[in-house]
Amino acid sequence: MANEEITEGTDEKKPIDLYEVLGFMLQQLTELGWQKLGLQPDFATGKIDPDLDQAKLAIDVISFISTQVEGKLDESDRRTLHNTVRDLKLNYVNRVQA
Repeated sequence: MANEEITEGTDEKKPIDLYEVLGFMLQQLTELGWQKLGLQPDFATGKIDPDLDQAKLAIDVISFISTQVEGKLDESDRRTLHNTVRDLKLNYVNRVQA
């Protein structure tokens, strides 16, 4: 019975927070962006397999989502997000021009 009292308050469920979901999406899209730029191995195959069209799509979506969530971020996270978007864009331009 003592255990029931301890865990009783921890069962409370919170509604899904869309900003948290978007944060997870940004992380996943960023990883995919690097993969599609050919700068990281594909998670599924372990091989470098660039696809610049998909890289551009990932970067465009990341850029859009970042504008929607940046107001909810602290200064450090906002700076990290801006730097990530910038780095992805610069690497995309370098790959296209290569």
